[in-house]
Amino acid sequence: MSSSKIEWTEATWNPITGCDKISPGCKNCYAERMAKRLKAMGSPNYVNGFKTTLHRHVLDYPLQMKKPQMIFVNSMSDLFHKDVPTEFIQDLFSIMREASWHTFQVLTKRSERLLELDSELEWAPNIWMGVSVESNGYLHRVDHLRETTAITKFLSCEPLIGSLSKMDISGIDWVIAGGESGPGARYLNAEWVYEIRDNCVANSVPFFFKQWGGVRKKKNGRSLDGKTWSELPSIAHTISL
Repeated sequence: MSSSKIEWTEATWNPITGCDKISPGCKNCYAERMAKRLKAMGSPNYVNGFKTTLHRHVLDYPLQMKKPQMIFVNSMSDLFHKDVPTEFIQDLFSIMREASWHTFQVLTKRSERLLELDSELEWAPNIWMGVSVESNGYLHRVDHLRETTAITKFLSCEPLIGSLSKMDISGIDWVIAGGESGPGARYLNAEWVYEIRDNCVANSVPFFFKQWGGVRKKKNGRSLDGKTWSELPSIAHTISL
């Protein structure tokens, strides 16, 4: 468990590391770059590099943290990767339910498996479920999420690499948007951001604009028309980010 510089969370917890690219949003994966770096540094959890690896020894970390935290689950992997056993996912859910004082943010691109396993998962109010959507070609992930019985549902439109003008956000509790950053960062059209922001405003869905991105993301900032959009679901009113 470690503190996080990600704008919409407070800590990261990685009981799984490693993944595979499955859509254009994965092209410049920051987790892959970080995993290679950590392997080179001799970090024991990254001896396999970016190959999907389970780490049971960190499962109980949230139980050891008594201060309530907003925790991003598996920032270095995808919980619903095909190589993660269903039993392991259920064990992780059990820990999240037990650590009820924390809020857990689970994010996946593998919405098909999420929906397939939904009936085998025991959801709780402190487990937020999200899907990544980078362009109109991946809106099926939103539909899959909407069909689940997760209590709080959110979208991460990052890296935003195309328009989401056709996105239906009914039944969605929170939307994050942001441009790609780091080496090879792809172009972010401001109109794509406005489309999402206006959709959220029109439907009273909290909107969080993470960043404009680019190679110099700090310089580009995260202000949108002179305003910083850091809205959160109403259930998170006690969390201060």
